Amino acid sequence: MTNLTLKDKRIVIIGGSSGIGLATAKLAADQGAYLIIAGRSQSKLDQAKLVLEDYGSVEYHPLDNTDERQQQTFFENIGALDHLFTPGASYVRGSLQSSSEVAHSCFNAKFWPQYNAVKYAAPLLNVGGSVVLMSGAFGQRPLADGASYAACNGAIESLGKALAVELSPIRVNVISPGTIRTSFNWEGAEQAVRDQSYEQYSSMNLLGRIGQASEAAHTVLYLMTNSYTTGSTLFPDGGYILR
Repeated sequence: MTNLTLKDKRIVIIGGSSGIGLATAKLAADQGAYLIIAGRSQSKLDQAKLVLEDYGSVEYHPLDNTDERQQQTFFENIGALDHLFTPGASYVRGSLQSSSEVAHSCFNAKFWPQYNAVKYAAPLLNVGGSVVLMSGAFGQRPLADGASYAACNGAIESLGKALAVELSPIRVNVISPGTIRTSFNWEGAEQAVRDQSYEQYSSMNLLGRIGQASEAAHTVLYLMTNSYTTGSTLFPDGGYILR
C-alpha cells in the first residue's frame, strides 16, 4: 500500500536551507520526518534553523555539492536514509555566444552535483526509498537565451529515467518547476527588477502567476510518498510548457 506519510522517515535535502528545498523541509517536518539538510551557505543554514526551530529532528551540514569528494564524505557520515531531494544549484543562463564558463555552469552546478549525490546515496537508501531530482521547465520550452541551460535540464530528466531503471526498486523521479518565487531568483537584484521579471514570466503560463515554493514542495512530497510512481517528470509550472 502507498505510504502517504513521511513520519519517522530520514530525508536528505541538499539545498534545503532556502527556496524549494526549505519549503520541502517544512512540509516534511510537519509530517514528522527526520531531516538532514545540507547547503553551501552557513548563513542560510543558520536562517533555516530559525525557520525550523520548532522541530527537534533536524540536522544541518555545510556542503559544497559541486565538490564530489565532499559529497562522498557527507554520505559516508550520515548513514541510512529513506528519501533524497537535490534542489541545490547556482548557475548562469546565457546564449550560444556566451563564455564557456556560462555555458558549462548549469552542468557543473546542477547536473553533476545531482548525479554524484545519487551515486553516493544509492547504497544507503532503505527499501521503499526514493530520489527526487530537479530540472526546470525551460528544458521543455526553451527561450532564445539558454541553449546549454535547456540541455542541462533535459539531461537531468533523462538521468531520472535511467536511474529509475538502474536503481529499481528504488524509485527515481524528477520535479521540473516553472518560475517559483524564491530569494534565489535574480539574487542581489533590486526588488523592482525582481517584480518586473516576475510579471514577465507570469504572462508566459496558463495560470498567469508565479508559483510558490510550497506548491513545488507539495509535488516533491507526492513523489516521495506515492510508491507506484517512478521514472516520471512532474511539472509544477502553471502550464508554462503548454503556453
